[in-house]
Amino acid sequence: MIIPALDLIDGKVVRLHQGDYRQQRDYGKDPLLRLQDYQRQGAQLLHLVDLTGAKTPTARQIPLLRKLLAGVDLPVQVGGGIRNEQDVATLLEAGATRVVIGSTAVKQPRWVQSWLTGYGSDAVVLALDVRIDAQGSKRVAISGWQENSSATLEQVIEQFLPYGLKHVLCTDISRDGTLAGCNVALYQEITHCYPQVAFQASGGIGSQEDLAQLRGSGVAGVIVGRALLEGKFSVEEAIACWQNG
Repeated sequence: MIIPALDLIDGKVVRLHQGDYRQQRDYGKDPLLRLQDYQRQGAQLLHLVDLTGAKTPTARQIPLLRKLLAGVDLPVQVGGGIRNEQDVATLLEAGATRVVIGSTAVKQPRWVQSWLTGYGSDAVVLALDVRIDAQGSKRVAISGWQENSSATLEQVIEQFLPYGLKHVLCTDISRDGTLAGCNVALYQEITHCYPQVAFQASGGIGSQEDLAQLRGSGVAGVIVGRALLEGKFSVEEAIACWQNG
C-alpha cells in the first residue's frame, strides 16, 4: 500500500531534512487540498505528522487536524510528539484512525503496552527510527532524532509483541528526506524476522524504481512524502507501480 504523508508546522505543509527544524522547506498552506487530491488518486491510507505538536505539545494543531480528518473519507494515522494517554485519546477523538507513537515507546514502554491493550492493535503504530552502526546494530533514535537510545529495533519490537503489536513504521534515518532510495535490505530482514507485524517503510523514496525495489521486501506499506510534493511521480503512478509487481 502507498501511504501519502504530510508534515505540518503552523498549518503549513513542510519537509525537514533529517529531522532538523532549521532545515525546513515549505510546500504551501493547502494541506486539505493535497489530502483530498491524494484520496482522489486512489490512496487508501494517509499519514500526518504534527511537527508543531512534536516540538511543543501544548501547541498541538488539534483544530487543523480535526478539519483535515473530517475533510477526507479515508483512514488517517497521525503522529507528532505523543507523550501520554491524553494525547492518544485526543487524536482518536479528533478522528485519527491510528496514533503514531515514537520516543514514548522507548521511554515509557509500559504506558504504550497499556495503550495497545486498551485501544487495540489497530489503533497504534510504533514509529521506530533507526541509525545503523558499522556493526549492523539498529539503534532506535528518540527525541526527534536528537539522541540515540541504547535499545535496538529488535528489542523494542519484542517488548510489544506480547501486547498485540501489529503496525510498525520503520525509518532508516540516514535515508530520510534524501530521495536517495530505501534501505531494502533492512526491510527484508525485519519482515522475515517478524512476519506477524505489518511494517511500513519510510525514508528515501525518490522514484518509482525505489518503490519497485521495495515490492518484494515484505513491507505492508510505503510512506511517500517529499517525492509527491516535488512531483517526482503522482499517487496514481505510485499505486500502479506498487500493484504491478
